[in-house]
Amino acid sequence: MSYKQLFEQWNDFAELESVWKEDLHLLAKDEKRLEDAFYRDLEFGTGGMRGEIGAGTNRMNTYTIRKATTGLAAYIKTAGVDAMKRGVVIAYDSRRFSPEFANEAANTLASNGIQAYLYNDPRTTPQLSFSVRKLNAFMGIVVTASHNPPEYNGYKVYGEDGAQLNLQDADAVIHYVTDAGDALQITQNAFNDRLVTYLDEDMDSAYINELKTVQENPTLASTTDLKVVFTPLHGASGKTVKRILSEVGYEHIHYVEEQMEPNGEFPTVKSPNPEEQSAFEYAIRYGEKHDADILVAADPDGDRVGLAVKTVEGYKLLTGNQTGAILIEYLLTQRKEKGTMPANGRVFKTIVTSDFGRVIAEYYGASTEDVLTGFKFIGEKIKQYEETKEYEFLFGYEESYGYLIKSFARDKDAIQSVLAIIEAAAFYKEKGMTLLDVLYALYERHGYYLEGLVSVTKKGVSGANAIKNLLEQVRINQLTEVAGIEISSQEDYSTSLRTFTDGRKAEPILLPKSNVLKYFLADGSWVCVRPSGTEPKIKYYFGVTSGSEAESITKLELLKEAFSTEMNKYLED
Repeated sequence: MSYKQLFEQWNDFAELESVWKEDLHLLAKDEKRLEDAFYRDLEFGTGGMRGEIGAGTNRMNTYTIRKATTGLAAYIKTAGVDAMKRGVVIAYDSRRFSPEFANEAANTLASNGIQAYLYNDPRTTPQLSFSVRKLNAFMGIVVTASHNPPEYNGYKVYGEDGAQLNLQDADAVIHYVTDAGDALQITQNAFNDRLVTYLDEDMDSAYINELKTVQENPTLASTTDLKVVFTPLHGASGKTVKRILSEVGYEHIHYVEEQMEPNGEFPTVKSPNPEEQSAFEYAIRYGEKHDADILVAADPDGDRVGLAVKTVEGYKLLTGNQTGAILIEYLLTQRKEKGTMPANGRVFKTIVTSDFGRVIAEYYGASTEDVLTGFKFIGEKIKQYEETKEYEFLFGYEESYGYLIKSFARDKDAIQSVLAIIEAAAFYKEKGMTLLDVLYALYERHGYYLEGLVSVTKKGVSGANAIKNLLEQVRINQLTEVAGIEISSQEDYSTSLRTFTDGRKAEPILLPKSNVLKYFLADGSWVCVRPSGTEPKIKYYFGVTSGSEAESITKLELLKEAFSTEMNKYLED
């Protein structure tokens, strides 16, 4: 069926809610947007789905939510009556239509005879993960689009271990979602309100109690004069952060009041993304007013966190890799000093995350394991090693500002991270050091590891084809160098092979297949190219190391310019 025929089908559907009817009227006046709204079904991938809110098969709306949840319900039914009774926990953040989408998911589950546990106001993604484990639920759903612009929303699915679904289970769910058929034709069975349980303050308190175990030096909270500014960027984490910091005893915390209440319009920020300097605009004002030592910002669903540190020139925003390095240094130092460092301790990071954390962990006798991009793979490893006892989880992180310290949640947790960052800053302040001082001491000890990211947005049908073409062409036209630096080896995660330019035999990559290429250069630098799993973007990642900051900065800029120029030729074809 063509996109125009699908549009007519939706337009003729008598039961369509008025909000989607109004959107259809707008789409009818814009052929390009109309095509994009109906040219395909919104993809339900291994992490769930994410897209623009609106009418259409390729949009987030009550019907695409109903279809996804109908498929999920069919999957749960195959697991048996016990799985249906254990049920599904549902949470949502502050975005447009998040409450409506969460209620639609709960109603769809209940109409299929499956227990639903529903938070009745915004909660963070890590609290959802914790709640699945605490309630021994069979699955979890969180309605969120993380840091995307206001016009987006999403739907992420979690397994019984509290991590996002592993690839095998995700593939099974995708199959059932696809088989659910036409979203407009899915009829709800009689709704059983006894199968919807609303979660209350008891679950909040249980999560808060676990958060307190993140502290390595609890007495610092009541003795430090550290000044902190925190903002949830209009997201779901404000209430929880304020409560935990109050309960553990921090006194000099200043909250960005204009951004504390959940608001899916994100009225005071250009983008609710703690990776971006602009997201700290209000926090910087508060920092200057209160002479704060650090500024901390969480993204809308409370799983990622950004950090800025006071300097004589103003506040400097750290990268996700830099914050991760500082946290590894602090946490492992504490474990070493207390004698609680396990002999088999392991740090986990993604393949596009800096090797800086690896060398810091090795300094303290811990190993590091790389996984594919996506925190689900870290969650999967936690579960694996809990069962085999081969390694003990110490820390997990990714370059995109996501960290996990304690495994009572199985997704990145900004609330844990806020608590650990503030404690680390308080600890080092007592020693006369800022977190930047700590970072530069690590550089002097291990080398200047710097990283960069270039994202190219390519929307719509033509954009998806351009990204596909780039990845096809770069495999056909094999690179031999980047910025004049020879490529020594290449990892192609779609074929699970590591190949070498010196004639050595190819080696298998023992990770799931993924449409990712990573190049290792002769000077120790690396470059990685991958399509975003949540946005219409192709991303180029870069990592360099040298003996000085100036040399690393120069090398990084050369790599970014040369590789981006080479890749963009394929996007333009």
